[in-house]
Amino acid sequence: MRIKNYFLVLFLFAFSAIHAQVNEITGTVLDANAMPLPGANILVKGTDQGTQTDFDGNFTIDASSQDILVISYIGFKTLEFPVGQQTNLKITLSEDSAALDEVVVVGYGTQKKSVVTGAISSIKASELESLPVTRIEQSLQGRTSGITIAANSGQPGASSTIRVRGITSFGNNEPLWVVDGVIVDAGGIGYLNQSDIESIEVLKDAASQAIYGARAAAGVILVTTKKGKLGKLTVSYNGYTGLSGPARKLDLLNATEYATLFNEKYANDFSGSPQDFNLPFPNPENLGVGTDWQDVIFNNSAKKENHEFSLSGGNEVSTFYLSFGYLDQEGIVAKEISNYKRQNIRLNSTHQINDIITIGETIGYSNEKSIGIGNTNSEFGGPLSSAINLDPTTPVVITDPAVANSGLYTNPGIIRDPNGNPYGISNLVIQEMTNPLAYIQTRLGNYDWADNFVGNVYVNLELIPGLNFRSTLGGKLAYYGYESFTPVSFLNTSTVTSQNNISRGTNRGFGWNIENTLSYSKQLGDHDFTLLLGQGSYTENDTKGETVTYNDIPVNSREDAAFIQVPDDQIIASAYIGTEHRVTSLFSRLTYNYKEKYLVTGIIRRDGSSRFGSNNKYGFFPSFSLGWNPLKEDFWKENDVVNQFKLRGGYGIVGSDAIGDFRYLSTIGAGRNYTFGNVSAVVIGNSPNAPANPDLKWEETRQSNIGFDARFFTNLSVTVDFYNKKTVGILQDVRLPGYVGATGSPAANVADMVNKGFDIELGYSKNFGDFNFSLNGNVSYLENEVVYLGEGIDFLSGGAGFQSSTYPITRTAVGQPLNSFFGFKTRGIFQNQEEINSYVNSEGVIIQPNAVPGDFRYEDVDDSGSINADDRKFIGSSIPKYTFGLTLNLDYKNFDLLVFSQGAGGNEIFQGLRRLDISNANYQTEALNRWTGEGTSNSFPRLSNIDRNNNFTNPSDFYLEKGDYLRIKTVQLGYSLNRNVIESIGLTRLRIYLTGENLVTFTKYTGYDPEIGGGIFGIDRGYYPQARTGLIGVNVQF
Repeated sequence: MRIKNYFLVLFLFAFSAIHAQVNEITGTVLDANAMPLPGANILVKGTDQGTQTDFDGNFTIDASSQDILVISYIGFKTLEFPVGQQTNLKITLSEDSAALDEVVVVGYGTQKKSVVTGAISSIKASELESLPVTRIEQSLQGRTSGITIAANSGQPGASSTIRVRGITSFGNNEPLWVVDGVIVDAGGIGYLNQSDIESIEVLKDAASQAIYGARAAAGVILVTTKKGKLGKLTVSYNGYTGLSGPARKLDLLNATEYATLFNEKYANDFSGSPQDFNLPFPNPENLGVGTDWQDVIFNNSAKKENHEFSLSGGNEVSTFYLSFGYLDQEGIVAKEISNYKRQNIRLNSTHQINDIITIGETIGYSNEKSIGIGNTNSEFGGPLSSAINLDPTTPVVITDPAVANSGLYTNPGIIRDPNGNPYGISNLVIQEMTNPLAYIQTRLGNYDWADNFVGNVYVNLELIPGLNFRSTLGGKLAYYGYESFTPVSFLNTSTVTSQNNISRGTNRGFGWNIENTLSYSKQLGDHDFTLLLGQGSYTENDTKGETVTYNDIPVNSREDAAFIQVPDDQIIASAYIGTEHRVTSLFSRLTYNYKEKYLVTGIIRRDGSSRFGSNNKYGFFPSFSLGWNPLKEDFWKENDVVNQFKLRGGYGIVGSDAIGDFRYLSTIGAGRNYTFGNVSAVVIGNSPNAPANPDLKWEETRQSNIGFDARFFTNLSVTVDFYNKKTVGILQDVRLPGYVGATGSPAANVADMVNKGFDIELGYSKNFGDFNFSLNGNVSYLENEVVYLGEGIDFLSGGAGFQSSTYPITRTAVGQPLNSFFGFKTRGIFQNQEEINSYVNSEGVIIQPNAVPGDFRYEDVDDSGSINADDRKFIGSSIPKYTFGLTLNLDYKNFDLLVFSQGAGGNEIFQGLRRLDISNANYQTEALNRWTGEGTSNSFPRLSNIDRNNNFTNPSDFYLEKGDYLRIKTVQLGYSLNRNVIESIGLTRLRIYLTGENLVTFTKYTGYDPEIGGGIFGIDRGYYPQARTGLIGVNVQF
């Protein structure tokens, strides 16, 4: 028995020894795009045996089949990989955007996320891949907290309005864009291709913004483009093509409905004898549906295609990244005059000259050509506004020869279709409202163009380990202009061009900066610190341009149009030279941490601006922030609930000099008229434009922030920030009393405004075998309030105007959000004369004695017994209080799915689509629910061309609608072919995907789109809607 046991033990020992035999294991570590990860750590779990990957991502390590390899890399999720019987491994790591050991860009350097004490949101390249965005600001919408983004137009190539943590100033609120160290104006970032971007960081609090000082008040967005990586040459291609169309149409009256309401207005206004009563449309039902002008202008198959190539590689000495991009997008409105094309080239490289010297450059070029419809978000004409307002009784084309050869159609300049038939002209809706097809013919061949060169070169000297001197020269050179031809045309009796012209404009803009920094990083035991010293000089607005227009050239077609010689009096030319804006700076930053437990960051920057006089030319912008990681404390017991936790808080001051040039001086203007003595002749002279203000100084934005970064249960990441941001000394023009005798208003620092709120970002990821799941969301809350406008001033006069409205529709006042909607509050509709007579003030005075049943009942705010300007009140805010986004990523084996949604809420929209001063303009179908008799409606007044009660011309809550919306922005389904299939043809990646964009928008807003940007959010004058798009694309890498 003992012998049997002995042999059994010996057999098991021998088996286990064979089973645990150590083998040489080779492998490659890749990212999700099959790119090698050099420097990844590989460790045999439970031992101190490890190695690192080389610059091709390859490694060799000794391990048994029972061992587990632990693979880690900064910014990626740590992976435990069982060796098993394999000896040649291919390991793919997935990015972990919430990891606290991730590196983020902070301005003039990088920091580990675990030691960052400011409020910074970051987006990485993997989150941008395959997104069908035309401009990079669209990639931030809904993906980062603390930012409100709204498209200015759905027209291809159009920019967006971006606000970081609210409205900072009364003037410029665009954040500072810094692309690879080069400052680029917000409108000029369209040259970037999203596939070239390595990361985007948004600096949201003053503690992180202060390193950019004078121009950081409205936030800072740092864009870092891709660099070459060590290893073999990698070629990548990403392309997609598809079709777009309008996501929704307005419900407008058809011809029968329009004629019925037209007759009703006639009857309501008629005051003559019965025998003179003649309805304008005796038989409305015979008109049928009529013309749907939206169908005329909308393009349901607008093409969109994008192609991006890149080459990347390098060795220990040099690396490079080279890319080419091409984008072509048709518009969904008036496709003949709505198109955007862009071509990009980029070259980034670094070169290690020796152990001390490294040089490099980032250079990008783009050529853009944009064809626009002319008026976007404008009530004054253009295809959209015309389609909304034109009557449906007018035909698109006149085919009856008797009509086509009489009346209006005999005028010179009548626009005709290819068959020679004139386009229909409305006799009911005139002014700027013209047949869209005829309007399109007058703009054919017109376009805007731009050539942009943006880049920098740098040299870095590592004088001793940790001590680096870096000198960077960056610049942006832009050439841009337009070409246009305006033919002789007769669009209606109000829109006549009797003389043709051809025009050209060319402009050049240049800006440059030079920065020198000295940084020293040192670790002394558990103490880690980095000191940065820097100097910078910046010049922008070095611009010039010229335009020339030749009138009445002897041709009248776009094809033949040219700058043909004409008499000098038919030539109009102009030129300008801009005033350079210069800023000089000194800055410093000290970061310190002890065991990554206690964290300190201090920043100070001194800026001098050419826009201020000697009294206040220089400004100081400091910040200070602290962090604490309690998990590093001895009293904190390690557990599976809280895996990471960092508290942080900071306070800082940043500034703005966005007031224009020489506003501190009293400049001289021409065109002033004088008379001398008793002579009646007028002498044209010059005089000061406005009094000087030598004490003009920087706006200051002071912001405090407190928040935390945490990870719970290994898979749940949470970031929360609370902030209070106050701007003091806001730069604006100050109106002077007439007796001062000044012709203009001087600039001064005379207003304060507060933004406060919170930002929350959540992320959850979990793997279930071959099934991977991640969900990331964010929500932000904002309150904006004007707190001071000057001594004794409660509000600013003026405001946004709207057509023939009796008063402006917005007002800026103390205690209210900036540019709040201001107007009359309605309290239903008078149903009968008794209600009119009983609507009295506290003294029994009838408030609206001239009203008739069917008119609005307005709130008598001041109890004066009449409705006048003093009865207006604040009726809503255009600034969204809430913005949010949610991104779902699923992948199972070779399939991947992305669902991205975003939205906003807590704001109102002024729905001003209908022209108030054109009484016969069409209505939306809400007008079918108008008041027609007692009890028929309490929200839509009676229809009349004689609007004595100002039902439609008073700015009131009748025009306000909730701006809340939730949009399914992007849905993408992809499939990646197996590597063992594609490697035989030399590919490392082949992925095919389908994308849907702007698929569904949940909103109660009745206009085209609730997302409306611009200088003032939420005023809809005929907004060019965003497109619903379907795409098919492919990612290839070899």
